Amino acid sequence: MNKLELFYAKMVCRFSTEKRISIWRKLVSLLKNDFTLVNALNRIQMIESKGGLKPNEPFAICMREWEKNLERGMTFSETTRGWIPAEETLLLTSGNISSLVVALENVGRIVAANKRIGWAVFGAIAYPLLLVVLVFAIIIMVGIYLVPPLSEVAGANMVWQGTAASLIWLSNVAGRYWHILAMLFCALGIAIWASISVWSGRIRTLFDGLPPWNIYKIRMSVGWMMSLSALVSAGITIPDAMRMLADNANPYLRNILDKTLRYIANGDNLGDALHNTGANFPNAELIGDLAIYADMNDFDKNLTEIANDYLENSVKRIESVSDTLNTVGVLLISGVIAWIVLGTFQMQDQITAALS
Repeated sequence: MNKLELFYAKMVCRFSTEKRISIWRKLVSLLKNDFTLVNALNRIQMIESKGGLKPNEPFAICMREWEKNLERGMTFSETTRGWIPAEETLLLTSGNISSLVVALENVGRIVAANKRIGWAVFGAIAYPLLLVVLVFAIIIMVGIYLVPPLSEVAGANMVWQGTAASLIWLSNVAGRYWHILAMLFCALGIAIWASISVWSGRIRTLFDGLPPWNIYKIRMSVGWMMSLSALVSAGITIPDAMRMLADNANPYLRNILDKTLRYIANGDNLGDALHNTGANFPNAELIGDLAIYADMNDFDKNLTEIANDYLENSVKRIESVSDTLNTVGVLLISGVIAWIVLGTFQMQDQITAALS
């Protein structure tokens, strides 16, 4: 096996979400049936390699490398680092403290939850983004190819009125600056995309009420809630779990979790600490629930129930945002087409009037 095959196996393992969920479930089943972790990995490796006939299958390589690292004395979380997403490695760390079976069950549950949220986010963004790109393309094409021939027929001395005048203005702008407009459009998209996971602070809190930042906030908050509930159920204290999550978070989430930890250190419970950050993360209702349950017995069980309920509500919320964005996009493109048609008819009428 060369380095290229090893790299390819790592990439396949990192990005094959469905397959990883299947691997976690098989490991849980084997461990519950008294297999050691090494033997369980070896059994899965034989399945993935078709009984050893295809030893270079990506997941066969994966299982074999994990087995070797365990035999060298590494923990399972250390073994999987670099092979799976960082948040999954973090959850497996709890298996070093309590039960690996519980940790694997939590990983499988959270990966499945993240997949649901991911598809909901994709549905909320893809179609509206396509409509925005289509509107931009229509405006540019009309300004370059539709309006100029009509304006040439009318002559340079023609004084346009109403919607026809706006189409002429569009043609002038599109003809001269379309490449600049295209670059600005792309730059805006890149800036928004880059800001989503990095930008934090008070102004970001305001933007978290608007698409696409609000969609990203929902996704991050679901991942955080599910991961926190998994770590707490594994016996890790709230402050320690929050620190572990903060250490593995992107700048946006880390900023919120660090502020929350400072309030927890001052004696606030989890809900009150989140409220005092002023970030409205995850949302006001959930913050209130956490403030109530944090001082009750069996908080770990309550936290798991809250996280599961929040997942279901978040999927519905993202779908609602998606429906709103889709409606706005359809209305926008319909309005642009109506404007172009009306402007074109007015240009033809004004040309006819001028020539008669």
